[in-house]
Amino acid sequence: MAGILSRTLVSLLLLMLLTACGGGIEDDIDTYQSLVKQRLATLSTQMNDGQVRNASLLKQYGQLLGQEQPQYAMLAEEIAKDATTEGPMYQSLKRRYQDSLNPANYLNQDEQLAELENLYQATDPALFNDMLSDPLNVLADMSGGTLARVNAMSREAQTLANGAEDFGAGSQLVGNPAYGQWQTNSSGMSFWAWYGMYSLFSDLFDRRVYYGDWSRKRGYSYYNDIGRYRYSSPKQIKRQESVFRDQQKRYKNQGKPFSSPYAKTRSGASGLSRQSAQAPSPSSAPKASQRKFRSNYAKSSSHRNSSGRTSRSVSRGK
Repeated sequence: MAGILSRTLVSLLLLMLLTACGGGIEDDIDTYQSLVKQRLATLSTQMNDGQVRNASLLKQYGQLLGQEQPQYAMLAEEIAKDATTEGPMYQSLKRRYQDSLNPANYLNQDEQLAELENLYQATDPALFNDMLSDPLNVLADMSGGTLARVNAMSREAQTLANGAEDFGAGSQLVGNPAYGQWQTNSSGMSFWAWYGMYSLFSDLFDRRVYYGDWSRKRGYSYYNDIGRYRYSSPKQIKRQESVFRDQQKRYKNQGKPFSSPYAKTRSGASGLSRQSAQAPSPSSAPKASQRKFRSNYAKSSSHRNSSGRTSRSVSRGK
């Protein structure tokens, strides 16, 4: 506990120095790289010590579901990996941090710094705890109500509130690049292809999710409605926008209107942390084409605001 407190004090001191000194963008990048590195270490320690509540619940849910419904045991075990530093969510943050050390991965220093600012928020244990509500609620839904949902309305209530379609088990993870990606078939239709073992969603529940249907009728998830700009890299955001533009063009050629799946924030969150409550919705966040990957906390935080500166079993991508 003393070690975590010490790291927190060091992070706060660095943040105060960053704000007070007002140095060049290179100094800001160096400072945020140190801050993100420290937060990743702190998050790892807290997860291993059982201090991230939803991570602990995720382990329990995975074990209980596997015992009660053995047909889901392998998938439940895979989803429960997000309760550890070997899970796709933590590993995604770790890869993005490694990428942030190389300026060649970004269009310019503005984009590099903005990504580091978002990573600084994403590695906050309180926010990461909220992010884990998605895999937790996937397991809760798979249990048929035996396991309670966390930080979200009931499945029935949020479906009704949003006029959404039930896309089946795992729908909270659709659109999240930690678990899969959009692929396009020979007819020009994009569908969700899970990574690796997550393809069991398709095998067990025999349902393919198409982008057009999902875009119009998706339900609430923490990632898609609150955390997308923190838990996606700039490249992933650009990729998502590219898929949308391609599908929008396809629908336009058919004389049909088509809106972004993020144009409207879905309701369904409950009991989230103060940090999540302060974040703007993905629908109000800047688009990749504007080249402003600003922190979701730019207006409310004390650190520097950079916005004014210039198929199944597919391999996992960055």
